[in-house]
Amino acid sequence: MGDRTGSGAPWHLWVIGVIGFLWSGMGAFDYFMTQTNNEIYLAQFTPAQLEFFTGFPLWLNALWAIAVWGGVIGAVLLLLRNRLAAPVFLLSFLSMAITAIHNFGFANGYEIMGSVGAGFTGLIFLVALFLVLYSRAMARSGVLN
Repeated sequence: MGDRTGSGAPWHLWVIGVIGFLWSGMGAFDYFMTQTNNEIYLAQFTPAQLEFFTGFPLWLNALWAIAVWGGVIGAVLLLLRNRLAAPVFLLSFLSMAITAIHNFGFANGYEIMGSVGAGFTGLIFLVALFLVLYSRAMARSGVLN
């Protein structure tokens, strides 16, 4: 049990939880600034990118919200050692995946965001998948109650 802290949780849970919270917090910040039309924040985007992000249909905005806020909530639940972290991370991941499939498969996301945007979306996908798998492993091992 050398990998556990005094609280009974492995040290890596705290590292993954905090990093997951900060990572998801960046996504939530992006979502919030976009949804509130923050002029200073939105100034970094091209007119085509602005039109793309602000033109999402309601259902896609809802999935985007579930993806980013689900990541934040999942990370908090992970830090609280609550087993609901796993299904919340799964919901966040599925919402993100559907959003990405729409943006790059059915809309002109690659044309608008280029290879950097596609690559970053791939990174988001991998991090979200890791958080799902990690939280499920922690739930199965009894770390999450």
